[in-house]
Amino acid sequence: MPATATGRTYEVRTYGCQMNVHDSERLSGLLEDAGYARVAAGEQADVVVFNTCAVRENADNKLYGNLGHLAPVKAARPGMQIAVGGCLAQKDRATITQRAPWVDVVFGTHNIGSLPALLERARVQDEAQVEILESLEVFPSTLPTRRESAYAAWVSVSVGCNNTCTFCIVPSLRGKEKDRRPGEVLAEVEALVAEGVSEITLLGQNVNAYGVEFGDRQAFSKLLRACGSIDGLERVRFTSPHPAEFTDDVIEAMAETPNVMPQLHMPLQSGSDKVLRDMRRSYRQQKFLGIIERVRAAMPDAAITTDIIVGFPGETEEDFQETLHVVREARFSGAFTFQYSPRPGTPAATMPDQVPPDVVKDRYQRLVALVDEIAWAENQRLVGRTVELMVAEGEGRKDAATHRMSGRGPDNRLVHFAVEPGTEVRPGDLVTVEVTYAAPHHLVADRLVAVRRTRSGDAWQARTSSPAAAGVSLGMPAVGAPAPLPDAPACR
Repeated sequence: MPATATGRTYEVRTYGCQMNVHDSERLSGLLEDAGYARVAAGEQADVVVFNTCAVRENADNKLYGNLGHLAPVKAARPGMQIAVGGCLAQKDRATITQRAPWVDVVFGTHNIGSLPALLERARVQDEAQVEILESLEVFPSTLPTRRESAYAAWVSVSVGCNNTCTFCIVPSLRGKEKDRRPGEVLAEVEALVAEGVSEITLLGQNVNAYGVEFGDRQAFSKLLRACGSIDGLERVRFTSPHPAEFTDDVIEAMAETPNVMPQLHMPLQSGSDKVLRDMRRSYRQQKFLGIIERVRAAMPDAAITTDIIVGFPGETEEDFQETLHVVREARFSGAFTFQYSPRPGTPAATMPDQVPPDVVKDRYQRLVALVDEIAWAENQRLVGRTVELMVAEGEGRKDAATHRMSGRGPDNRLVHFAVEPGTEVRPGDLVTVEVTYAAPHHLVADRLVAVRRTRSGDAWQARTSSPAAAGVSLGMPAVGAPAPLPDAPACR
């Protein structure tokens, strides 16, 4: 390891989707492998790494604002370094060091493994290092990692995306889809379970396309079934599928594999066939609703969430009503909802008939009201039921009379549950609770029925008993398994 790394501290700030969260765990692992230590809370790190997003609105303004705040800090701390990676770095490679000349390293989505060497080179040569590869050389999951959670983990099955959605810049930044072999994925899952992990989330821009690269179109359903045979693996989730390639063999695998959770995130984007065509989404309303119908037939209690964009160029009120129709029919348990805004570099940014901002805002408010109304009604159906939760990290909620912790059910609904004084419940343990109250975005359980101590709870306890227990700074609040959940789903 470079001698200069010993004793130096780091901080990783992550913005965007689950892919970035996963990459940040790798960045943290690489830095620690090179001799850096995670910075203590409230202290200034010697190395600050920004893992950026190019999809979120005003992503570049947020980055340069944060870099501006660090400029005087760096000027007062000789030897401090700043690195910028991720999707925005891949896109704006030529301008970051021009706009922020105090940045030491710029690296792309395909070469996160180069970060320690780039930092050392920048230090020795006393000049900024910019390295942006156009294609993946090393699959990220082969790199060292420092997971945020002791009991839950992301496992990447693929990187990149072969779709060409007109609103999305991700394919040009993440590259074409590249799949891992099933044996490599399962070996990583088994190793994680041996460390105490009991919940994994299989991650890809489009998990349904997994296997096409090596000629097996049912590879993903086979992978789900194979996860079902791993002893000690309590819960399996995945994100995200694409409606165009979602097949019945995946539904069957979900329904027939006990540890695959009855939860599905299925991006809609729009309910209008015309808008879907303009978005270059290769499915239509009827196909989408047909998938939802078959999922519910196989798993009546499945919770289905989605992504929806309102105000896409050319969207009329009639198009928007088609979206509301799908929301009513599908009865989503929740949705990531977005007001369309142009993203430079995407075809949609130059399309005619851009929808006026006040119209977009009005439609957005109506959509959110309907989504919340339906989610609340769906949650109310669970009042009186007993649910098994995996306990999440964090202090939970407290009021004058009750201490509450939080956990997620098999369907990934968030539940705040009461814990009596003297009852030991650890993150990673499994508890059975009775739901007593429903809100649109969470449930409340005032009765704790049972507690099952788990190896994952043991792993969490062992991890938190050490001085280096806390995880990487992710620039967002932690809300529980499978890892800190970003403010946007994976881009697809």
